[in-house]
Amino acid sequence: MDILIIMVVGMLAGRFAVPERFRPYNGKLQTVCTCLLIGSMGASIGSGEGFLASVAAWGGKSLVFCLIPTACSVVLVYLLTARLLDAPAPGTVATASASAGGAVAPASDPAGDAAAPVADRAGRTSKPRLPIDGMAVAALIMLALGIALGVVAPASALVRVLGDASEPVLWVLMALVGIGVGMHRGLVASIREHHLKMLVIPAGVVVGSLVGGALAALPLGFTVREGMAAASGLGWYSLAGVTIESAAGVELGGIAFLANLMRELLSFFCIPWIARHLNGYACIAAGAATSEDTTLPMMIRYTDGRCVVYSLINGVICSACVPVLIALCLG
Repeated sequence: MDILIIMVVGMLAGRFAVPERFRPYNGKLQTVCTCLLIGSMGASIGSGEGFLASVAAWGGKSLVFCLIPTACSVVLVYLLTARLLDAPAPGTVATASASAGGAVAPASDPAGDAAAPVADRAGRTSKPRLPIDGMAVAALIMLALGIALGVVAPASALVRVLGDASEPVLWVLMALVGIGVGMHRGLVASIREHHLKMLVIPAGVVVGSLVGGALAALPLGFTVREGMAAASGLGWYSLAGVTIESAAGVELGGIAFLANLMRELLSFFCIPWIARHLNGYACIAAGAATSEDTTLPMMIRYTDGRCVVYSLINGVICSACVPVLIALCLG
């Protein structure tokens, strides 16, 4: 709720108070905050007790419980939104100027359509390729450095500082995101146009994840209910690991923790590909419950303003569903 409130305040500020000249600085500050947040997350993961042993013991099974539910939810959301919503075209991303400012152009805005045809020297027209810049590379480097720091020096002062700073950095990032979204015009009307239809995204995420969990359970020797429980974390690895471990044992709890952790990390690096080949709404499905916070910067960079708001709403709904789904699967 605090994240939602901060983002709404940022949206109001971006709409009524923040001058246009702040737009380029907004994007740069978002990049800095995102890298700090990922580094903090990596340090927290690496400093966890038994992290390396857990990866060695359950890594393969966790990967299966990550890939199949994620793929099922992405495909289902893509099919649903392609039929029921005005989904952004594949390859539609923020323009170069908007990306630099942390802003994203609505897909319906011709001036902000990065997929608009452009003419080459011979006069032919073609759609520009999706700009894969250094954001994903920086995220991977910061994550690796954070994990390495957590493993090597779990009790160091730097790890403690990074852990303590994660929440305020997230608040700043969400405020900046809100400002970027608030600087768009016509976004509220676009959301009002779709109203309840936007619920197909979290519905597709939940159903696709549960179906994927059931499918993943079969070759790994787990029951269907155990597989659905492992996948019902929807990327919220801390809650899923602790809750499932207390209800179903150490092995399934550890697998659920790693699987949902892998889903959060995987979403950082597959969102650009999904945005290019499927649509912006399918990107939301990859992040699932994390689409409201940690994976939101990637949504901002590779989708449009409407997808960013839908991403926030999806994350709130999916996060609320996680404890309910786990209880239903293991109850």
